[in-house]
Amino acid sequence: MSLLHVENLRVRFPTDHGEVEVVKGLTFDLGRERLGIVGESGSGKSMTGRALMGLIAPPGRVTADRLEFDGIDLRNLPESGLRRLRGARMSMVMQDPKFSLNPVIRIGEQIGEALQFHRSMNARARKQAVLEVLEAVRINEPERVYRLFPHEVSGGMGQRVMIAMMVVLQPDLMIADEPTSALDVSVRATVLEILDDLVRRRGMGLILISHDLDMVARWCDRILVMYAGRVVEECAAEKLHEATHPYTRGLLASVPQLNETRRRLPVLDRAAIGAGT
Repeated sequence: MSLLHVENLRVRFPTDHGEVEVVKGLTFDLGRERLGIVGESGSGKSMTGRALMGLIAPPGRVTADRLEFDGIDLRNLPESGLRRLRGARMSMVMQDPKFSLNPVIRIGEQIGEALQFHRSMNARARKQAVLEVLEAVRINEPERVYRLFPHEVSGGMGQRVMIAMMVVLQPDLMIADEPTSALDVSVRATVLEILDDLVRRRGMGLILISHDLDMVARWCDRILVMYAGRVVEECAAEKLHEATHPYTRGLLASVPQLNETRRRLPVLDRAAIGAGT
């Protein structure tokens, strides 16, 4: 059963030279699965995630023929309705925890804010729930981390704190926007394992936004490839390296390999991509 239905999603912004469309007619369904959205910077990946969460502020404009989450039409939902959904049933992990966490509020209090807003719990129960979710994202000494400020934790731990904040209410949908881009390889693997475990154990739907094709191919079930605001190819994750669209082939060819023998990595052929869209 589909959790999210998206049909003809468009995101537009006004400029001095007229309206610019950054997401151009996106259509897909999401079940309780792991969907990867890949593409170069500026392809519309993050704007798609923000539009789904209702985070495109005026003068930006979002339209869709259908934008439905678990039977709820999101297109005309008032901001109060979106606030009740965000965090409780839909959540989004942003790219860099340093800019997503409030630097002057302790970590435990920040995670507990979602429980305070969405759940009727006393302070003791709220703290216990926060400690449990910190343990769930594999943070050692949760009592100590609960009392820390964001600047006192590493980038990897900060990202785990962000994930804890997003899953403390056990949402049905999580959108992870480049959740590992600022992390080293070993910490990146741990964060992905945490996300994967949460999806499997809690039955969430996950949208993983990334420019890392190999990572998405390993961790997702399906992949959408975006170019210039459009989906140019959709495939099963394990079939990504068999993709046929010129843009996808160009992205794959530009990824360096450990046993690299090419003197120069290829550049995307924009003319061929245009012909293939």
